[in-house]
Amino acid sequence: MIEYIQMHQSGFWIALGFLLLASEALIFGFSTIIFLFAGIGALLTGLLMSAGILPETWIAGVAGCGISTGIVSVLLWKPMSKLQDNNAPTRSHSSDLIGYEFVLQHDISLVNTGNHRYSGVDWKIELDTTTGVESLPAGQRVAVVSVDAGIFRVKPA
Repeated sequence: MIEYIQMHQSGFWIALGFLLLASEALIFGFSTIIFLFAGIGALLTGLLMSAGILPETWIAGVAGCGISTGIVSVLLWKPMSKLQDNNAPTRSHSSDLIGYEFVLQHDISLVNTGNHRYSGVDWKIELDTTTGVESLPAGQRVAVVSVDAGIFRVKPA
């Protein structure tokens, strides 16, 4: 097997290039572009060996793959970075739960929070600081004004 690879190094580099490209696409989903650049570099090395431009030796193969990977990465870095959207999506503070009304089971204040079970989830109840109210008694009807992970911020309904 090693003798066969030694005699057909251009095929080895082409196969390695396709293997790197396939692993970049199938395993990593183009999240790391290192295998993409290395795969293209290996393909170029194999093609240059097939064309007779590079000799079919290990030194020429490794050097050709390294140099071609470097050239490809310099040439493709800018276009590849433009494909990525650097703007993070804006966080939407809207929710279907805003406006949901319920009756408090426990007293809440700016310091003490309460709990409310809704849709099988125990939500932490906090008093919204913009209401101007410092506490709400149990039995008070409230409305949700904002929602965070596991937290309802409420005001009097």
